[in-house]
Amino acid sequence: MGRIAVAVTVSSWVIPISIVVNRIVPDPYMDEIIHVPQAQQYCKGNFTSWDPMITTPPGLYCISLAYVAYLFPGMFCMQAASTFSRTCSTAILRSTNAILAVICSVLVYKIITLLRPALDERKATLYAIVLAMYPLHWFFTFLYYTDVASLTAVLAMYLWCLKRNYLLSALLGSLAVFVRQTNIIWVLFVACSVVIDYSSVRGKKPQSHFSEPIRKDSQRASDKGITEGSSLRKRRPSKDVDTVNHLTQQRITSTTCSSGFIDEIQDIFVMAWHLKWELLVSLSPFFLVLVAFVAFVCWNGSIVLGAKEAHAVSPHFAQLMYFSLVSALFMAPFQFTLPYAAVMVQSFRKSRLLSFVQWFMALTVSFLSVHFFSVAHPYLLADNRHYTFYIWRKVINRHWLMKYLLVLFYAYSWFSIFAKAQKKIWVLAYFLACAAVLIPTPLIEFRYYTIPFFFLILHSHIDDYRSWVLMGILYIAINIFTMVMFLFRPFYWSHESGTQRFICPCLAWIEEIPSPAAGFVLADSPS
Repeated sequence: MGRIAVAVTVSSWVIPISIVVNRIVPDPYMDEIIHVPQAQQYCKGNFTSWDPMITTPPGLYCISLAYVAYLFPGMFCMQAASTFSRTCSTAILRSTNAILAVICSVLVYKIITLLRPALDERKATLYAIVLAMYPLHWFFTFLYYTDVASLTAVLAMYLWCLKRNYLLSALLGSLAVFVRQTNIIWVLFVACSVVIDYSSVRGKKPQSHFSEPIRKDSQRASDKGITEGSSLRKRRPSKDVDTVNHLTQQRITSTTCSSGFIDEIQDIFVMAWHLKWELLVSLSPFFLVLVAFVAFVCWNGSIVLGAKEAHAVSPHFAQLMYFSLVSALFMAPFQFTLPYAAVMVQSFRKSRLLSFVQWFMALTVSFLSVHFFSVAHPYLLADNRHYTFYIWRKVINRHWLMKYLLVLFYAYSWFSIFAKAQKKIWVLAYFLACAAVLIPTPLIEFRYYTIPFFFLILHSHIDDYRSWVLMGILYIAINIFTMVMFLFRPFYWSHESGTQRFICPCLAWIEEIPSPAAGFVLADSPS
């Protein structure tokens, strides 16, 4: 019943909002200007046509083609479309992401129940619904972008990996790469998680991060003398005490057992070597996906398909800092609370020397990343239709000291991410995956943070029900603001005709880059 409740709840807002968006913004906007015509070419059967400004593979267009083909017989019977190509209107193509968003919410629910089988169904349903409202994912549900399809394919790959169906998982991973090529990193990350989990279980070590909640809940039950089947959650102590104790234990473990991190890595590698043939057979489908991807890069000469000059790889280490802070802000009810701050202070006092060294290294790396590896891409400086334009100008670049003052928040955010991890080796793999995806990217695109954020929140194992409700309220407020600004606060550029609208991400391509801080006039302005 949980997944049905999730699907129905998500559909209850996806359908009406999609209708409103298509009524007010019927024509393709921003990146849709290249995505929609390309998909329509596929609907006409013209598979040799390709817009050189498109940077991603045609996975989204193929998904839309299959979706429209499934939809067309019904529309033809209702005389809503006389030909197949006419069915591929902007509204129908956008509805591809609407359907995928519902599927994605169900996938999130299933992943939560697999990662945390002891979790109550009502809570799992709430968590899945809240994550379906994650603003950077929610907004692009109603537009024809690759983000929703990319996230759905990656989560589907991960779900079947958790089910130990590695062949199907690798096939879904290839689909994820076919939608967005940087997803190859998440294919490798999922394969790495298989190695970690498999080696841990076969090595007779403590249960892996996949099944950690079972052990913790069982321990709590045994401590209380509660047998299986009893109303365990009704007899638990208060949420705040539970949360503080859990976080305290994590922080103490991470600060007092740093040497265990090296031992953990060594043990994993030793056990993986002993199980190399079993792992090779299990992971061979993922290896084939990697080989195919490397062959594509060699043939294409770049990981990017089109507009290669504007998307050249650059050492943008500050991107990791932005991701940590943005993710922490989207988890604000968990991260920025007095109980959690008290835990951080307490852990520092228990191991002052080690904590001081960790903080010193984190602040030093963050400072160097911001000072030497902050990239201000021309697209970021030129287009005032996206929020990162204003964040860069009004916050980061407001004063030369501001970007250095933010270093403390970057370090705190990463420490809070590490503190919530269930397994140190998993944290290392996760951090390397985030670095591989984000550092080469010159553009500050918050929507690039969506997949890493979902992996982070799914593995945080946070049980504070009230914080999840507060996070849902936060997401609803952000979503209302961004959608109202997009639909009802259009503006005009003085140097270009047409209606412009505020949108979440930085623009992925611009035909003519306007001058920085180009003037604009709100549509309802008296001037």
